[in-house]
Amino acid sequence: MKFLLCAVNAKYIHSNPAVFSLRAYTGKELRSYVEIAEYTINQQKGEILADIYRRQPDVIGFSCYIWNWALIRELIVEVAKVLPEADIWLGGPEVTYDAQQVMAQYPQLKGVMVGEGEETFRELLDYYVRGAKAGGDKLHQIAGLCLSDGYTSARSLTDMNRIPFLYGNLEEEKSQDEDLQEFVNRIIYYESSRGCPYRCSYCLSSIDKRVRLRDIEIVKRELQFFLDRRVPQVKFVDRTFNCNHDHAMAIWAYILEHDNGVTNFHFEISADILREDEITLLRCMRPGLVQLEIGVQSANLETIRAINRVMDLDKLERIVGMIREGNNIHQHLDLIAGLPFEDYESFGRSFDRVYGMRPQQLQLGFLKVLKGSEMQERAQEFGICYQSAPPYE
Repeated sequence: MKFLLCAVNAKYIHSNPAVFSLRAYTGKELRSYVEIAEYTINQQKGEILADIYRRQPDVIGFSCYIWNWALIRELIVEVAKVLPEADIWLGGPEVTYDAQQVMAQYPQLKGVMVGEGEETFRELLDYYVRGAKAGGDKLHQIAGLCLSDGYTSARSLTDMNRIPFLYGNLEEEKSQDEDLQEFVNRIIYYESSRGCPYRCSYCLSSIDKRVRLRDIEIVKRELQFFLDRRVPQVKFVDRTFNCNHDHAMAIWAYILEHDNGVTNFHFEISADILREDEITLLRCMRPGLVQLEIGVQSANLETIRAINRVMDLDKLERIVGMIREGNNIHQHLDLIAGLPFEDYESFGRSFDRVYGMRPQQLQLGFLKVLKGSEMQERAQEFGICYQSAPPYE
């Protein structure tokens, strides 16, 4: 029995931590039944289809996001033609919040894994390994699924400390090439927490109300794995990395103490909540050891209130300046165009304010009205006109 997990990434340098986390969580007994296939949206549909066919899976799972959904919708239809006996499953944020509509639109699907998938996937894989074709109603007993006749019971949130390390077995001695051979010349993603304490209406992380932290001793062992192998860059996907002061300080202190002179760590932070001891520690870092992504999004106070964002812009500007004066940390500041109450002139003022902070990189993105977000629910109220197809700009 082969369960093929398919990731269709935006670029070759990206990896998909979701499918590797699903595979790792299955444990030694079930892991041999899982195969991972990574593609990019720049590949021809026929090329991806042919590769999936050659692998001859019994079950296929697609990881769905705004940037790959258009291609995956086409693949669902074509895969069902060439592998008619294979069950097709979907998961990910693009299908979690309207799973019933997706099921109705694509009769080729067996089901959708809703929300966090580690525990759900392990139980689903066990169902197939132990004989799904034998019949019975065991599929409906698995929480966190949407089937043709509706949802099964809801799945509780995952304990972060139960998720195994995604990129190798820390207990086994392997060569550097074997450990990370799938990630050569690619970005390594890592998460030490899930959830976000903030309620920004355009962000799906605001739905997960409780911040869950991975045990700091586990995090240190896993970071050392990257440091020992001199991985070029590790990007933390924690939504607001510094929302827990002690957690952030422990990780920053560890990478400072164990700096290998090569590895760069990327963090997404809220600059206006940085404390003095955090800034002092950051200014001790080797140039290139750390880079910070700071979401400003808008300098219009009416806009900030409308999107439920909590931010002291004056304090943020001062702290960005303090970090810049250290001349050792790359700062990446974000703006979003198209937010409520921000017209062309207002956005110009926001741009000027952030540009004046002199970041190493200023990223301008257009608002994406994501499924499941509060922004989607209030789009009509704010008069927001957005594309019906991904990326919903």
